[in-house]
Amino acid sequence: MAAGPARRARRQRKADPMPRELPLRYGMNPHQKPARVYAAEGDLPLEAVSGSPGFINLLDALHAWALVKELKAALGLPAAASFKHVSPAGAAVAVPLSDAEKKAAFVDDMADLSPLAVAYARARGADRMSSFGDLAAFSDPLDAPAAELLAREVSDGCIAPGYAPEALEVLRQKRGGKYLALKIDPAFEPPALETRQVYGLWLEQARNAVIPGPDICKNIVTRCQDLPPFAVRDLVVATVALKYTMSNSVAFAKHGQAIGIGAGQQSRVHCTRLAGSKADTWWLRQHPRILEAEFRPGTSRADMNNAIDQYLLEHPTPFEKRVYKKAFVKAPRPLSARDRRAWLGQLDGVSLSSDAFFPFRDSIDRAARSGVRYVLQPGGSERDDVVIRACDEHGMVMALSGLRLFHH
Repeated sequence: MAAGPARRARRQRKADPMPRELPLRYGMNPHQKPARVYAAEGDLPLEAVSGSPGFINLLDALHAWALVKELKAALGLPAAASFKHVSPAGAAVAVPLSDAEKKAAFVDDMADLSPLAVAYARARGADRMSSFGDLAAFSDPLDAPAAELLAREVSDGCIAPGYAPEALEVLRQKRGGKYLALKIDPAFEPPALETRQVYGLWLEQARNAVIPGPDICKNIVTRCQDLPPFAVRDLVVATVALKYTMSNSVAFAKHGQAIGIGAGQQSRVHCTRLAGSKADTWWLRQHPRILEAEFRPGTSRADMNNAIDQYLLEHPTPFEKRVYKKAFVKAPRPLSARDRRAWLGQLDGVSLSSDAFFPFRDSIDRAARSGVRYVLQPGGSERDDVVIRACDEHGMVMALSGLRLFHH
């Protein structure tokens, strides 16, 4: 009696457009085999249209997809994210790039950037060092310009709700045909309850289904009350990114993109310092000396990034100097402390979001050094009044969202 239903189930699986499970190359590490992804009920909402995924690929892909889907829902703009090890290296919406931003993102030679390609150029441009070998996510079906940009970068894979035929053709030529491209059903919604197994025990909670939108910025508590639309947009970008960043986390944003994400720190001020240092690097990459520097022919994009990163070190060792100088036809003159202060002093209008309250004013003081003028945080600390005074002293606008967004 059991054989009949089993045969019918097998025939049904063959007829289904998507399978119920997908084998993975291995688990978190190569020695963790076997590994798979499966749907407890119904079919999988995703399929690999190119390549074969691993366990971490899927962790990154599913979190990254949720992020860009929510960014598109919150702001109505095409969105992209660059994920590494279950946190975003960058996230962005399609806001036109300046000439300096194009050059810093290595896309100044691409004439026809689609909005989706612009969003990814911004997302990857947030922290190009951390985006090396990323999992890219796109809110809309991948078009040819975005695929051409992906083809130029060191990337492990991507996820999107669809692929234009010409885009898929480009991606299938990457990495000898092994480049991972995942297609996800945009209509799929996870169950209201989510579970996780840790050390043999099951944990269950309501899924965090809140989509942070512009309304979270309404409760302004500082003397300065002027929160322009661009700042609201940037605060939403930063906040949605934090929702899928390992806590504690703080994000800086400008021009519709994260420019520095401080992820996974036990101390909030260390999150702010990390995010601030990345934001500073994002801005320093647009210094004229770097934009005008000429790389040696044949230098890879990854080596260009490494050279710029080492050039921007405040105190490089002789070994580091020797390495970065090899990448340039003529190495740019080092930035002095005065040069740095003058250039960083021009960074302004930056937005900052935090996944939980600030227990002290130290994060606000550090943020001010990186041009932060707009702040969003949940509030609820016993020292909220101290943090508000700090914002007032720096001329910042701060709103309290009342929404904590821890993610682990």
